[in-house]
Amino acid sequence: MVPAPVVTPQPPYGQLVPPPLPPKPAGPVGPAKVALLVPLSGPNAGLGQAILNSAQMALFETRGDQLTLILGPLLAAEVEAVKPIARAAHINVIAFSTVTGAAGGNTFLMGFLPRPEVVREVDYARERGITRFAALAPDTAYGHLMADALRDSASAAGGTIAKVAFYDPRAGDAAAAVGRLLPGSPASPGTDPAAPDQSVPSPPAAPDQSVPSPPAVPSFDALLLPEGGAQLKGIARALTAAGLDTKATRLLGSGLWDEPNLGNEPALHGGWFAASPPEARGDFEQRDRATYGREPPRLASLGYDAAALAAVLARGQGGPPFSTEAILDPNGFTGVDGLFRFTPQGLVQRGLAVLEVGPQGDIVISPAPQSFHDLGY
Repeated sequence: MVPAPVVTPQPPYGQLVPPPLPPKPAGPVGPAKVALLVPLSGPNAGLGQAILNSAQMALFETRGDQLTLILGPLLAAEVEAVKPIARAAHINVIAFSTVTGAAGGNTFLMGFLPRPEVVREVDYARERGITRFAALAPDTAYGHLMADALRDSASAAGGTIAKVAFYDPRAGDAAAAVGRLLPGSPASPGTDPAAPDQSVPSPPAAPDQSVPSPPAVPSFDALLLPEGGAQLKGIARALTAAGLDTKATRLLGSGLWDEPNLGNEPALHGGWFAASPPEARGDFEQRDRATYGREPPRLASLGYDAAALAAVLARGQGGPPFSTEAILDPNGFTGVDGLFRFTPQGLVQRGLAVLEVGPQGDIVISPAPQSFHDLGY
């Protein structure tokens, strides 16, 4: 392990209910170990190293050196390979995957699950009077999962689904899908402004292509865009060019929106997305930069919270150390990504905030809950 960094301890991490965590016992309490399984070579090596760094930082800050648990792996196939080995050794696994089928038994998933993000956004949108939803999603397993989550959550909240359109993310251009979503817009099939109308004489002059498109009148009040990066910004610009008024029709995001500089794209201003409360994570990122001299990737916080959780479980509060009983504490835990707990099915539940994209950065418009009682379950 690397030498202990000079950091400020973060005493708020731990279980949410009193009493506070007891002091670390003086002297050994028996052999205990933690295994961290992350990729340190191949295409995910950089992310794996960042998670390792953050986990080490958490152990230094929480004084957690008596641990018996497996943290990781990152990918679902790796989790499936580890599960039977860990089960035979009676060791619980806190993995970072988001593939829910990998959960269960002795395996708990700590990754950022996409479906709850949609549920949080839809619930907030319904509170604000939005009833008609649509989705423009990549034609991938993730895109279909998010579209299904929108259908389920909108129906449960008393809303309706007006339209769902998919696009090929490899094509690099979602204009055709935008046209299917907004019939009658310049992007719609058969309405190419450059194509002559065969039913009437051609006009004497070509139309001025610099004139903005008239506002499209969609059949929905909110549009889910589960995309990120340059692809997301390009789609937002295509929607605006097709005449969609993104101030009248609310754009909804996903965890892929949780990235810096999203507000650089004016077409995304006013969009909503659900994410971990940003304040505590901002403090973590500052400490991580000071310790390791690099910008931590978004998933680095998973390593920190997993290692800090292991340190809490080691102290035996809520059940025997590292036991399933302790992991399933219904009151949950708090970390740099906010409130979380695990279900008996091995899935993580998180207290998410709703943020709005703005030119000066994202702002919290609906704070994350402070306890699971606030969530009603």
